[in-house]
Amino acid sequence: MRRLAALAVALALATPAAAQAPQGGPERFAPEIEAFAAADRAQPPKACSFLFVGSSSIRFWKTLAEDMAPYPAINRGFGGSTVADVNHYFDQLVAPYRPRAIIFYAGENDLAFGKTPAEAAADVSRFLQLKTRKFGDTPVYFITAKPSKLRFDQLERQRAYNDLVRAEARRRRDLKVVDVVGPMLKPDGRPKDIFVDDDLHMSPEGYRIWTAVVRPVVAAEAARPSRCRP
Repeated sequence: MRRLAALAVALALATPAAAQAPQGGPERFAPEIEAFAAADRAQPPKACSFLFVGSSSIRFWKTLAEDMAPYPAINRGFGGSTVADVNHYFDQLVAPYRPRAIIFYAGENDLAFGKTPAEAAADVSRFLQLKTRKFGDTPVYFITAKPSKLRFDQLERQRAYNDLVRAEARRRRDLKVVDVVGPMLKPDGRPKDIFVDDDLHMSPEGYRIWTAVVRPVVAAEAARPSRCRP
């Protein structure tokens, strides 16, 4: 029985999920990316800010600036995006800024849309290559793929993805993993009641949990010596 259970887990991790990716490629996000550029033209963001980039869990963090204050934070999350989408728009989404550090959240959609944990983690490696080429050893803080009620059946795939990124973090000084999984789960291992009606995106209580985990990381990074100068 143990062998059968292990085989079932292995197949779940290796086989793409049944959900299909949305129609259209990265170009469907062009209006959102242009909106970021327009906002920057209207009010250029501060250099050496903390750049939060990724999918809708970043996009819907409406209280991000006040939750991170007095540390300046830039929100560049765009809804429904994957790691590959972030990579596609790296030159518009990440490169224009001179961040003190990058806080990265993406990959959850990748798994839901059919990528394996290994494929999603490989895209994270590609993001790090792009980052290194542009910003050298600027640190990246990877927020783990979050558990949710809607995607609870993908928890093992998410854990495998998170573990692959952790393995890369052990090989790199510029990559740190920020674990939000434990704080978002009840003692019985099920997700807490911290989601809006779609059971996927977080309520304010969910973001309070994220703030409690992420803000100390930002504060600690802000206290370290940095070559970034405003």
